[in-house]
Amino acid sequence: MGRRILNDALRSIVNAEKRGKATVELKPISTVISSFLNIMKYRGYIKNFEVHDPHRVGRIMVELQGRVNDCRALTYRQDIKAKDIEKYKTVKLPTHQWGYVVISTPDGVLDHEEAIRRNVGGQVLGYFH
Repeated sequence: MGRRILNDALRSIVNAEKRGKATVELKPISTVISSFLNIMKYRGYIKNFEVHDPHRVGRIMVELQGRVNDCRALTYRQDIKAKDIEKYKTVKLPTHQWGYVVISTPDGVLDHEEAIRRNVGGQVLGYFH
């Protein structure tokens, strides 16, 4: 799946946020990156993103909002059951108030709240807060 590509993209977002940039360009791209960014956009951590030329090498332009403190992808495979998601969240995220764990499930790429609501488990892709 290319967890290294996802990790590089997420680290680019964090570095651009720390530098105070308004936009960041991500290359190379994958559908998992766009799914991860979709969740970040839905939860209000980024303003918008555009995928340019997805059938070739492609690039994604992300408009930042200044809310991302940390964003990481797990480079190892971490399977998680639906009943263990809440416990995993308390270990990985710094507080109970904000932050999301992103999980690849049979229903697609979901954050931990949606996965608990649908009662599905899967593989942890990463987290952001």
